[in-house]
Amino acid sequence: MINRNALVCVLALFVAAVAPAVAQTEPRVPQSSAEISLSFAPLVREVGPAVVNVYSRATVSERPGLSPLFDDPFFKRFFGDIGPRLPERRREASSLGSGVIVDPSGVVVTNNHVVEKADEITVVLADRREFAAKVILADPKTDLTVLKIDAGDEILPAVSMRDSDDLEVGDIVLAIGNPFGVGQTVTMGIVSALARTNVGVSDYSFFIQTDAAINPGNSGGALIGVDGKLVGINTAIYSTQRGGNAGSVGIGFAIPSNMVATVLRAAKTGRIVRPWLGARIQTVTTDLAHGLGLDRPIGALIGDVYPGGPASRAGLRTGDVILEIDEREVNDAGGLRYRIGTREPGETMTLQVLRNGRVFTARLPMEPPKADPAPNVTDLAGLNPMTGARVANLSPAFALEEGFDELARGVVVLGVARGSPAERLRLRTGDVVVSVNNQPIDRVTTLQQALERASGSWVVSIRRDDRVLTTRVQG
Repeated sequence: MINRNALVCVLALFVAAVAPAVAQTEPRVPQSSAEISLSFAPLVREVGPAVVNVYSRATVSERPGLSPLFDDPFFKRFFGDIGPRLPERRREASSLGSGVIVDPSGVVVTNNHVVEKADEITVVLADRREFAAKVILADPKTDLTVLKIDAGDEILPAVSMRDSDDLEVGDIVLAIGNPFGVGQTVTMGIVSALARTNVGVSDYSFFIQTDAAINPGNSGGALIGVDGKLVGINTAIYSTQRGGNAGSVGIGFAIPSNMVATVLRAAKTGRIVRPWLGARIQTVTTDLAHGLGLDRPIGALIGDVYPGGPASRAGLRTGDVILEIDEREVNDAGGLRYRIGTREPGETMTLQVLRNGRVFTARLPMEPPKADPAPNVTDLAGLNPMTGARVANLSPAFALEEGFDELARGVVVLGVARGSPAERLRLRTGDVVVSVNNQPIDRVTTLQQALERASGSWVVSIRRDDRVLTTRVQG
């Protein structure tokens, strides 16, 4: 039987906890875990007005009856525009998402995929007022875009951010957004996991995983901690279905607020400059861990090191394993890229590095990728087999901007004109010219001189992926 005295005590404690909340007449953010366990309503009243709806419209050109594969940028990059020449049809496409006001002056953060290529962007506040928005900074690498709306002298409700590194698995979070266009919706859950790097949504994959229901339309919305501060921007869901039938199955992903803060800082100058490691890295697998003497797979293994780059000047070598960065464990290569990507050029990071069974400390300078040599983009011409190719000098900065190997050096092919000698030579975008008639090529000017000096016979070597291909051409 239930002890009557014990029951009375429990009821008394419950009344004592509830009474102050009932008596509260002014809405406010809960101040203790006891208060937050009763209701999230005060928190939502405080934060909800800062979460907005984002509508975008764009005019899309398409060729009816043509497979979408022919218009895919990835396909075109390797095979060119080889689709049949059909008349284009233009149509209007719209997109719906969410956003978060992070500054009372009208600065809004949302996902890049919500507004990408939009001709018109509209932000709708919680009170249903609509404002035209302009893009301040778009960053496809993180899938974040910063917008600005003009509300005159009005001070808009805004959400402040907290350090997302303070989150722990099990923390309570709220997801606020506009799923399926039904209107602002709040869902509750916990942080299911941290540092998810295998999601593949952006170049800097390092996500907060939550079971708070996130659905289509929630993209760009707020993930809020129980302190009412922004810990992430809801970005993606895992679903067993696709298209319009996709829905939450309890696995959602949010971009950490620390990455959001980095993009917001860049928006003040209108240009993103991220630090650069200057080395090729890979995740330590179980097999590699065994060979390196580690008791478990952890860290990022250093491959090639760019001469004179930050990693080189920090004393890192091929075969080193970065175990920690600023006293935070590095689980894999994606985690290392994220840590570097959230820092500012000019800072210094402290690394714990494993080499030949011993751990030592290294100081890594945060620097932007080198932009030397200048690209010198050139369309090759003349009586030679590379006429019709557009080429450029490779530098780490240019390679990262164009999506090439950041450690590659020399001259890269940017494109090939249809029907040109370069196309007959089967050159492709991304090929790196190694030599012409056994002369090493390091600059566009060197390539032009080598092509001009040849007298009716050319031996051209190019590097494609991990292979060197050589072709002999008679004039």
